[in-house]
Amino acid sequence: MRDRDDSGRPRNARPRDAYGRPLPHDATGIPTMPEDLAMEPLEALDEAQRLLDEDRPFHAHEVLEAVWKASAQEERELWRGLAQVAVGITHLRRGNIKGAQALLTRASERLEPYQTTPPHDLDVQGVVRKTKALVEHPEDGPVTLQLRR
Repeated sequence: MRDRDDSGRPRNARPRDAYGRPLPHDATGIPTMPEDLAMEPLEALDEAQRLLDEDRPFHAHEVLEAVWKASAQEERELWRGLAQVAVGITHLRRGNIKGAQALLTRASERLEPYQTTPPHDLDVQGVVRKTKALVEHPEDGPVTLQLRR
């Protein structure tokens, strides 16, 4: 049964491994991001990049998802796509190739409209290129992914 707070909302109380898989309650895991995480876009991109560089794509996803949920309407799909890229990489690390390919395909489709005028010094073209390459050749992972130029 999933842990819940006093209002019945699900919580991430169980420790997690580096790829976000739940561990037994008494295990020592990798700290997750706080559920009330709030970061400015550039700060979030720097933190997500650090986490990706440390092969912690699940945690990068949490950072990007926090910005997605707080972003203005015109950037929501951008941040959603970036979060999906991190989740897709997480699925690759967990050995779920089919799930990774589905997520990475949706992510690249969400990101493509932002290629011509990317905000926040994002390398959207590079991210889309790497994402599509992973869909075609998931066995080539792990990859180095640069979010910004």
